[in-house]
Amino acid sequence: MSNGPDYPHLGTRIGRWLGPLLAILWFATAGAGMPHDARVVLALAIWMAVWWMTEAVPLSVTALLPLVVLPPFSGLAFGTVASPYASGIVFLFMGGFMLGLALQHSGLHRRIALSVLVLVGSGQRQLVGGFMLVTALLSMWMSNTATAMIVMPIGLSVIQACCDPREAEGAGGQAASGFAAAIVLGIAYAASIGGMGTPIGTPPNLIMSGYLREHYGMDVSMLEWMRVAIPVLLLLLPATWAWLCFVSFRLSGSAAPSTSRDVLRARLAGLGPVTPAERRVGAIFALVAVCWVLRPQIVAWTGLKGLDDAVIALTGALLLFLVPSGRLRHERLLDWHTAQHLPWDILLLFGGGLSLAAAISASGADAPLTAMLSGFETVPVVVIILLLAVLVVFSGELTSNTAAATALMPVLGALCAARGLDVLPVFMVATLAGSCGFMLPVATPPNAIAFGTGLVPMRQMMRAGLAVNLIGIAVIVGYVWLVAF
Repeated sequence: MSNGPDYPHLGTRIGRWLGPLLAILWFATAGAGMPHDARVVLALAIWMAVWWMTEAVPLSVTALLPLVVLPPFSGLAFGTVASPYASGIVFLFMGGFMLGLALQHSGLHRRIALSVLVLVGSGQRQLVGGFMLVTALLSMWMSNTATAMIVMPIGLSVIQACCDPREAEGAGGQAASGFAAAIVLGIAYAASIGGMGTPIGTPPNLIMSGYLREHYGMDVSMLEWMRVAIPVLLLLLPATWAWLCFVSFRLSGSAAPSTSRDVLRARLAGLGPVTPAERRVGAIFALVAVCWVLRPQIVAWTGLKGLDDAVIALTGALLLFLVPSGRLRHERLLDWHTAQHLPWDILLLFGGGLSLAAAISASGADAPLTAMLSGFETVPVVVIILLLAVLVVFSGELTSNTAAATALMPVLGALCAARGLDVLPVFMVATLAGSCGFMLPVATPPNAIAFGTGLVPMRQMMRAGLAVNLIGIAVIVGYVWLVAF
């Protein structure tokens, strides 16, 4: 029986008024000499940041603010503001989520989960580490978004297999909740960390390589990149694992009786032989994964220049609606009744983040951020590099790291020329730091995927993410600037 009405958390109630109030105050008192549109966009960014951090309203509702605020109060038309909500990354999410639903609908997720558990063992720390290692290795060579989409359904299935329903109350429930959050966040963080490892791991890496080639005639080879980035990955990945397992969630090093290998083998045997539906879903899932990995080669062979990850994901999703399941006569691998369980709110949330990022770039609101760097001509170099990493990491929580990388490259070039700095280490610090947005769901697609599972509350993600952000800054600046060069 309820003891009374479910009042909102105090921070939530304060946030509802604090967000618009801070936005109005900033617009009225700051930004003198700044273009009107830039002032509006930065005020909106403050408003959205407060609402996202305090969960004053549902996160997807906050994501609608650009559509309400920007068209009437700035020179940005509604179509311009709305177009990022239908960007390729949003449809990539949609296709990936449908693939995950088909895995669950067929039951293949249980078979994969139990097989993985039998192989790697069932200690909580061991499982988190195993998932992070596999995710990072995959993300070095393919999209971090695609990697998270491939691994996350398996992680969710492992969580389901490991968490005994009898532990739903009390301390057991808290332990199970912590383990679930550690798995989900570990996969998301490892996808971003793994993307640092190669020039093709994430778009900012490619942007930096292209800029150095075009403006400095520097061709950063795969080997040269990995000489710097792989040690960063090898330091940051275990440090993140240790923080999640020993500090944030304090996971047990031993397996629960319900997840011993004998029990898991018995559960796996109880599933019976692989069904036709499982085989067909697995084949489509594997085909999509291979196409994501080999997309550049496929484009080169076929000349289909418009083939991107979103097209591949949606093609796989459409196949699921067409291929028979092999169970009932007219049943398909995926039906719309099942597809309606897509996390539509997460698609809207990420669309709002993309819209805000596009507005920051279009209005020139990013100029004050980048102008800060060009004024540090008398500051010690190590301090500049540290401030650079901090700015890139925390500005990346609200803006696209790809957009931020594009905007920062010319400023970094001017900074290097003014101070006589080597170009490569400065650019490497900024680029690697761009992959370290771990606090907010809108910071990176893997974060949004993790938050979309419903297993990580916003405050929990922010606490863990802030610590990993600081660890990332320390590792990147400490190794790249002080050791690698």
